[in-house]
Amino acid sequence: MKESTEYQALSVETLPSRLGRIDEITAHTGTDSSQWEVTEVGDGNLNLVFIVRGPAGSIIIKQALPYVRLVGDSWPLPLYRAFYEYHALTRQQQRAPGSVPEVLYFDEQQALIAMEFLEPHVILRRKLIRGEKVDGLSGFLGTFCAQTAFRGSELSMKSSNKKADVALFAGNVKIPAITEALVFTDPYFAAPMNNHTAGLDPVVTKLRDDVALKVKAQQMLQRFASNTETMVHGDLHSGSIMSTDVQSRVIDPEFVQYGPMGFDIGMLCANFLMAYFSQPAHRKDDLNDYQEWILGVIEQTCHTFESEFRQLWQTERTGMLYPATLFEDQGHDSSHACDAVLSGLWKDAWAICGIEMHRRCLSLAHNADFEDIEDTVARAPLEARNLMLGAELIHNSDTIQDSKHLCELARQFNNKDFL
Repeated sequence: MKESTEYQALSVETLPSRLGRIDEITAHTGTDSSQWEVTEVGDGNLNLVFIVRGPAGSIIIKQALPYVRLVGDSWPLPLYRAFYEYHALTRQQQRAPGSVPEVLYFDEQQALIAMEFLEPHVILRRKLIRGEKVDGLSGFLGTFCAQTAFRGSELSMKSSNKKADVALFAGNVKIPAITEALVFTDPYFAAPMNNHTAGLDPVVTKLRDDVALKVKAQQMLQRFASNTETMVHGDLHSGSIMSTDVQSRVIDPEFVQYGPMGFDIGMLCANFLMAYFSQPAHRKDDLNDYQEWILGVIEQTCHTFESEFRQLWQTERTGMLYPATLFEDQGHDSSHACDAVLSGLWKDAWAICGIEMHRRCLSLAHNADFEDIEDTVARAPLEARNLMLGAELIHNSDTIQDSKHLCELARQFNNKDFL
């Protein structure tokens, strides 16, 4: 049942009366909406998010706004992003079961999704800032990234189904355009909405004067915009993961599109590296132990990704790419072909990792790992380490051997002073 044909933004006051007759919602909250407790909890850049607690249980209501919430109505955005988020969540649930919240109801006209309320989960980034550990985190993330990458590609999907999916998500124009600008381009010139920490100017100038670096960043933009290998989450970072001490779920795939298979895992690694570099400003006790735990998460996430990807290669390679007719059916080992696919995937991932490390310090929409460090004199040297490692990864993405090599580079840069 659709509650209206004209879009209206919800509020704490209007939500019960507007959604109180929708069966898919009341089945989880109770039918008497006067007993609902509604709290607005959206702290992201784009959307309204409400927790609705009723006698029968609790749910999340997420509604797109027709503008970028971080900026205001001077930056309009289409409401159709909720349509793509809904379709992304349903595909992620199919391809990586149990990894995302269950979708309970979708209203395209109202750009509204009702979904499972994750409790007592909290945003992973907050746990990392507080120095908390999550058991099984690397296994969950590595498996999620591998299953969505493999099963959303023509390694697994029928080509006709995959092409239909590419056509569907190709309509999500405005949201990926944010990534194309804010991630790949804006960090490397004085874009109007850029900002960076006082004291970083020498490093920023060095990066923007590095023509070879900018060429490589644009080459990755070209791949991101034109390579439709698989459906990517598009914004997979520690703010898009909710965790308890033992369980995690992935949320907020509204930046979904079809893109390079290494995109999500590369962006994810970048955000763990930023958590790593920021730690000296968040704690003194057990600093080394916790930083090493973060690097362990990176290394094990990538190891799990590769192991799961190779397993899927052996058991679910049913698409048009690298078919068994060319390999196993002729008595030939296809493992070398898998090696080649993974080699290209990781090369993309390391370059994306470096670019994301730059964007989160130089473009719009920084992350809390650094932004919560109020003392900019303390913050700037930590961000400088992050920025310089990012440059190293972009320049040398084809020579990074593996995640162990990546983590060793992080340790080296963590001991350097670039200001």
